[in-house]
Amino acid sequence: MQTNDPNDPFADVDPQACPTAESLEVIGTQWRLNVLHDLVDEGEMRFNELKESTGASSRTLSQSLDALKAAGLVEKRMEEAAPVATYYSLTEKGTALKPVFDELDAWAREYVDPTEYADQ
Repeated sequence: MQTNDPNDPFADVDPQACPTAESLEVIGTQWRLNVLHDLVDEGEMRFNELKESTGASSRTLSQSLDALKAAGLVEKRMEEAAPVATYYSLTEKGTALKPVFDELDAWAREYVDPTEYADQ
C-alpha cells in the first residue's frame, strides 16, 4: 500500500513492492516463524530448547537464527561458565512482533479449520 507521507520509508519504493510481502521475506519461513513464536511465548531460550520446541534440525535452526539475528529480530548471549550455553531472545524489534502473532492467532482461531491439520 503506497502512501503520500514523506516520512514513510516505503514512499520511494517501487509501487509493485509491498511492505507486507517484504516483511514476510524476513520472517515468513516455517522455521523462522516457529522460532519467533516460541521466543515471543517463552522469552529467552537455549539453542537445544529451541531445537526441541520447533522440531528443526540443528543446521536448519542455526540458519534460521542467523537470519533472524541478521534482520535484527533476535540476539544471542553466550554463557562461558561450564557448561557453555547459548541463549537466544528477541530484540526490541523482535518483541514488536508480539501483536502480529496475537492477531494471526486470533485470525487462525476464527478462520482455520484445525481438523485439516490433525494428522500432520
